[in-house]
Amino acid sequence: MFGKKKQKPQIDQEQFALIENAQRRIKQKKVLYTHFVIFLIGAIFLILANTILGIGKDFKIFGLDWFVIAVSVWLFFFLYHAFNVFITNKFMGKDWEKAQIEKLVAKQQDKIAALKSTIIMPELETTTTTKPHKNLTMIVAAGENNEIGKDNDLIWHLRDDLKHFKALTSGHHIIMGRKTFESFPKPLPNRTHVVISRQKNYQIPAGVLLVNSLEDAIDAASSDSQPFIIGGGEIYKQAMPFASKIELTRVHSTFDADTFFPKINMKEWKETASKVNDKDEHHNHAFSFITYERS
Repeated sequence: MFGKKKQKPQIDQEQFALIENAQRRIKQKKVLYTHFVIFLIGAIFLILANTILGIGKDFKIFGLDWFVIAVSVWLFFFLYHAFNVFITNKFMGKDWEKAQIEKLVAKQQDKIAALKSTIIMPELETTTTTKPHKNLTMIVAAGENNEIGKDNDLIWHLRDDLKHFKALTSGHHIIMGRKTFESFPKPLPNRTHVVISRQKNYQIPAGVLLVNSLEDAIDAASSDSQPFIIGGGEIYKQAMPFASKIELTRVHSTFDADTFFPKINMKEWKETASKVNDKDEHHNHAFSFITYERS
């Protein structure tokens, strides 16, 4: 259509550089070829001028005819020209200099990176490394895909799992997020509740401890020989680096859920106990009590 400019084909920078280099080399070789032709014609002319026309017939330099010296000098300049074209300009031209500079810069960058990795990085690691807290235990019931709940509620009812939870946590501190605490009709008996919430002026019943972070919760339970993390999903995720034990009830089924337990890295944990419970009239799903301890 009218008014549209014809688009030019796009050539990337590497291709363009190769084309420029090829054109430059062709030009150098053309000039050398021209020099060679002129040298041949000139040498023949000088020889004929001396031997046939007799020009400078009696003139000698170091005992040699002048045209021999002239042709020799001209031959030297031609060979020097050829050396520049095929050796100097090819292997030690501007492209060669640029490549050498880039190699030196790359070596310097590698040295700087090595210094950073040996000096700076270990310093960062020492400030960010977390250590497991002695006897801090995460207790959870999770499906085959690590499902633990939906809409802030359990997605199964397993009588023996509730008994198992009560038997393990009674007499201990239980650490939880605000939503997990709100899922209880009332605080669980014979346990000290530590609730993590960033809400200011959050109202809690008497006897419940309120903190602002997981670290504060662990400090609040420091007098307990075995405090428990009981949820929810985000608290489990934060607590994983600090825990030394996991008491997992693995429910052998899959569920529709919106809250999940983090995946257990078996390079860091080892299974130390396991007990299978089959499906029966009191349990709609088979499940296993599994204990993991940090390896």
